[in-house]
Amino acid sequence: MDFDLIVRGGTLPDGRIADIGIIGETIAAIEPELNAGAGTAIDAHGNLISPPFVDPHFHMDATLSLGIPRINVSGTLLEGISLWGELKPLLTHEAVRDRALAYCDWAVTMGLLAIRSHVDVCDTRLLAVEALLDVKKTVAPYIDLQLVAFPQDGFYRSPTARDNTIRALNMGVDIVGGIPHFERTMADGTRSVTELCEIAAERGLMVDLHCDETDDPLSRHIEQLAYETQRLGLQGRVAGSHLTSMHSMDNYYVSKLLPLIAEAGLSAIPNPLINIMLQGRHDTFPKRRGLTRVKEMLAHGIRVGWGQDCVLDPWYSLGTADMLDVAFMGLHVAQMSSPADMARCFDMVTNVNAAIMGLDHLGLAVGKRASLVVLDAGDPVEALRLRPERLCVIARGKVVAERARQETRLSIAGRPATVNRRHRPSQNSIDQIDRS
Repeated sequence: MDFDLIVRGGTLPDGRIADIGIIGETIAAIEPELNAGAGTAIDAHGNLISPPFVDPHFHMDATLSLGIPRINVSGTLLEGISLWGELKPLLTHEAVRDRALAYCDWAVTMGLLAIRSHVDVCDTRLLAVEALLDVKKTVAPYIDLQLVAFPQDGFYRSPTARDNTIRALNMGVDIVGGIPHFERTMADGTRSVTELCEIAAERGLMVDLHCDETDDPLSRHIEQLAYETQRLGLQGRVAGSHLTSMHSMDNYYVSKLLPLIAEAGLSAIPNPLINIMLQGRHDTFPKRRGLTRVKEMLAHGIRVGWGQDCVLDPWYSLGTADMLDVAFMGLHVAQMSSPADMARCFDMVTNVNAAIMGLDHLGLAVGKRASLVVLDAGDPVEALRLRPERLCVIARGKVVAERARQETRLSIAGRPATVNRRHRPSQNSIDQIDRS
């Protein structure tokens, strides 16, 4: 069999050395050695071959807007929301589209080939919805872009949000979103969870709510979300994003809550870069950092993925579209320091995030879509440590980004002429990763 493209000799995340043969947009073979020809061959010897990186939580309508019309001085979530309210009237279709496409260019260079973006529907013009639907069509050949109808100002709190949410879904937005903790009362927040889940059930859609993104330990809308998921038969289609209030909740209550989340088949999407930046702003010391209880969720069998959330916008003034940065920060704050836990963090920003988004066509297996990344690293843990160059990015069987390996020249007597920071781990560490 001849192939359109072969990636030769790379190291898979599980440690196997393999050639990957691609025909059209599909992975046709993964073997230790493919004795076949190909129109294009990529030498990946000594480098890690990864599934594409996936971001299940982002705000593409706001990305790259930092400084318009001003900076978030307090660094709080609430000032960010207020600032976004000042920016919305200034938006144009072209500006939203162009910034989003520029971010997608960044994403491709980082091997980020699937993104779920929330889009604010509280502007009755639905200008950002139209712009991102255009972007979705434009990037479809290389990025899976899902859009969430997100009533940023509150499904009930904003007088037009309910109708605009329905309008956005009718326009082709994929997923039902919400922000129950931002409603005027806890009761309104609870009601919004119920109605939003009912809308999703009626339309056969997925649900992804900004849920309990607060330091208030009494913000417990995740409990209602778990209940509605079971009542309406939405298991496997619902995600709770952020869940930062769980950081501050009473341990006894959490001991009841986690089994309910697991029973309902909910996914959790913490966003470590943003959560630890925005939360705890009203604390002195000890200062909370707001990341939800990731390790405890994983111990209960809850599906947890890391999200990026923001890049250069009213809430966050940094970011590079690198999901390895996200996982690197997440493993530190969640104290996931064992080799097995670190390898799991890599899996969270690839395979797990794809599963949360329902993207069954992604992954390193025969028959899956031929989208993958070659990294200048030897294994997933080294990739997290280095956040290295993406030497080659392949989307739907086509090379869409390439970069040469970068080595530093060293001018010190008796030392090597060039240096990079790759380092083969001890066999004991490799064995621990394999056992995971």
